[in-house]
Amino acid sequence: IQQVIVELTDGGVDYSFECIGNVNVMRSALECCHKGWGESVIIGVAGAGEEISTRPFQLVTGRVWKGSAFGGVKGRTELPGYVERYMKGEINIDDFITHDMPFEKINEAFELLHRGESIRTVLHY
Repeated sequence: IQQVIVELTDGGVDYSFECIGNVNVMRSALECCHKGWGESVIIGVAGAGEEISTRPFQLVTGRVWKGSAFGGVKGRTELPGYVERYMKGEINIDDFITHDMPFEKINEAFELLHRGESIRTVLHY
């Protein structure tokens, strides 16, 4: 697939995102990036014990392979600013909250998430 993407995009994409946790797709996502500046971001979580690999040439030629935990936000320094922006109405988060449950139903909240029936659940005491 990466060969087709490179051909269709005249040399590769500027950014690729792997979101499903498949190590083969992670490699393909890197290899479809443009030499010199293409950046591949791994968002999906692979199974326990799985490893990713690529030829060093893929990186030596300027491609970047990086992970993104929590969207790359630095929790201690950046999160308070995001909370402030939300409180001022500058950021919309409400549309992503699909459920509101008491903390005792945390397992049910995870089940909804795993079944694809929720985006995010707010748990309260």
